[in-house]
Amino acid sequence: MIPSGGFVAALAGFDQMTIARLKWLLAERTPEQAFAMATGALAVSKPVASLFSRYPDLAARWRAEGKRHTPERSWQRCVDAGVAVVMPGDTQFPAQLLDDPRCPAALFVRGDLDVLDARRVGIVGTRNATQRGRETASEFGYELAVAGVVVVSGLARGIDGAAHRGALAVEGSRPVAIVGNGPDRPYPRQHADLWAAVAERGALISEWPPGTQPDAFRFPLRNRILAALVEVVVVVESRERGGSLITAREAAERGVEVLAIPGSLHSRASAGTNQLLRDGATPATDVTDVLVALGLDQRRAGRARFDSRPRPRDEELSLLEACRGEPRTIEGLLLLFDMSIAETAMGLARLERGGWLRETGGWFEAVDQWADLA
Repeated sequence: MIPSGGFVAALAGFDQMTIARLKWLLAERTPEQAFAMATGALAVSKPVASLFSRYPDLAARWRAEGKRHTPERSWQRCVDAGVAVVMPGDTQFPAQLLDDPRCPAALFVRGDLDVLDARRVGIVGTRNATQRGRETASEFGYELAVAGVVVVSGLARGIDGAAHRGALAVEGSRPVAIVGNGPDRPYPRQHADLWAAVAERGALISEWPPGTQPDAFRFPLRNRILAALVEVVVVVESRERGGSLITAREAAERGVEVLAIPGSLHSRASAGTNQLLRDGATPATDVTDVLVALGLDQRRAGRARFDSRPRPRDEELSLLEACRGEPRTIEGLLLLFDMSIAETAMGLARLERGGWLRETGGWFEAVDQWADLA
């Protein structure tokens, strides 16, 4: 006997089977009945008849697809790939999606969906990331995983992959990926190791059955699932247009807080994140901002000493480290670093205002060196 998942996988693999059509076919009928109706083996309902009359070639196309994507073969592909088929009526189906206005008709999963019971943060960004952007995504993924937060991303090149690599570097972490093609086909190919690691330790989720190609139109669609599954979305780098901005919009529509990492005004990779900030997104300058958004910031808990100063970053950190060894003047710092006098002066001013440096007679020295900035 073929499990119902075989009929669902077969239908989901049909040519011209949209997400809406699949959901409509499976509504109020079993997967077996839906397959029979779509392939002409069962009398069609009035709505399906109306669909076929509106698209005259569709009935013939689906009859042919029923022979190509048989439930037996489709189920065997799921078994061979270790893929579970879950639907909204199943206990394993993510509760976070049940009331979503565009809830998937089915999910194809490698791994353990119980990981979604933990706190969840999405980290997204451009495929054409800068080196600094990839390092930041990896750092956020790592530190969130250390805090016990599930890192959710799309396993794409650039920011997504870096975030997952950072999370996987933490022993016991359980990352989640939402992918835009069949869960058995690593895309891009160079991320095959990431796909395997995420599926083994966390969960790899798709609304497309095994064998589905990574067609471009599928990736914007998967972003709504990512947005619906997380509590916070962090955009690390984004161009003026792209999938990460679609995810941010989907998140905002669902009341999910969107954080964006500020970037250079002269970097195209930061044009989208700076746009999000201009439009009201919350800035994220380190992982603490994300933990605060989740309500997980424990820095003030108990009697432990707490450093409330804003953490210095990039050039500011270099200036601070130089002043830790011995007091420095602006002129002395200019000799050490390839920075303009304006950049150096502004960096020193921010460090002084933040409580990291004190200035006496033109000499800058570090304040209270107990903090660990490693």
